[in-house]
Amino acid sequence: MRRILTIKPYLLLITALVMLFSSCEQKELCFNHDEHAPKSDVMVQVQYEREWQYPYEGGTDWLNYPDFGQVFGVDYEALRPNIPEGLAIQIYNSAGKYDEIHIAPLGQKVRMPIGVHSILFYNDDSEYIVFDGMQSYVKARATTRTRTRASYMGNPFMETKSEVTVNPPDMLYGNYMESYEVQRTIEPTLLPVTMHPLVYTYLVRYEFSHGAEYIALARGAMAGMAGSVYLHNGSTSDDAVTVLFDATVKDFGAQATVRSFGVPGFPNTHYSKTGKSGLYGLNLEVRLKNGKTKSFDFDITGQVAAQPQGGVIVVKGLEITDEEGKGGGSGFDVDVSGWGDEEEIDLPM
Repeated sequence: MRRILTIKPYLLLITALVMLFSSCEQKELCFNHDEHAPKSDVMVQVQYEREWQYPYEGGTDWLNYPDFGQVFGVDYEALRPNIPEGLAIQIYNSAGKYDEIHIAPLGQKVRMPIGVHSILFYNDDSEYIVFDGMQSYVKARATTRTRTRASYMGNPFMETKSEVTVNPPDMLYGNYMESYEVQRTIEPTLLPVTMHPLVYTYLVRYEFSHGAEYIALARGAMAGMAGSVYLHNGSTSDDAVTVLFDATVKDFGAQATVRSFGVPGFPNTHYSKTGKSGLYGLNLEVRLKNGKTKSFDFDITGQVAAQPQGGVIVVKGLEITDEEGKGGGSGFDVDVSGWGDEEEIDLPM
């Protein structure tokens, strides 16, 4: 009797897989398949430059400003941004392909393809940041989500009142390595990385000469700010936007901490001050305790031009008359529900 040998289909599949993996191992290099490309361990160690502003010529060095906390009611150190909750690594090879790795904020051991690469680092824990052009490190940039406010009609001190209105961006750090070679090693190679701020903070103060006691709610807008920042060099785009923000009522008027990418067309020397000259405007809208609203607009070009990457903006001499504050209202405190709707649009600009 002739015996017939039967081979199960799954045995054929297992045999084929064994041959495939052994083939890649024997060749050492298997560049036709990215997932099989040889890799090596790299120990990424991260530290953060937790600066909320950088002083420039013509501006004030707020870090060494006498009695900063007493003057402005907030400690300088309290304005420093926190370390993020996560970090992304974007690895670009010479063929134009890229890999994305997510690691702990202070770093960890990762496996990177052997060879020379360009690498972007940025934190990935943001809510309002929108990343665009990530397929190319030259085009990779961060913007923030648009936001509308029906009562805001633009700033009369600006050349145009039709700027896109946006949310303040979340804190963003970045670093870029144009050329980093990953070599085949037995022990992990140490890669130290310093993350630089790409978003800055403006401490905005509205100081009233009369009538601050009538204010129930306050909010504002900064016009002429940069619409986006490029991740590979930290420079800002030329387009200008208006950042909408909420303010806190104080006994002197109102105050806010406002994050932005800084001024348009500005190179980031930390990542030559030759930034694009422009106009900058500030708005304050207050809701009084009697239900009335009042709006103020200011030209802050001089203050912002001297502080292109964060600082302190102060406007003084604002006034609400007793007639405005007492008359024609309901006499009860206005809460947030009566402050009007703000529409947040989850679309990049």
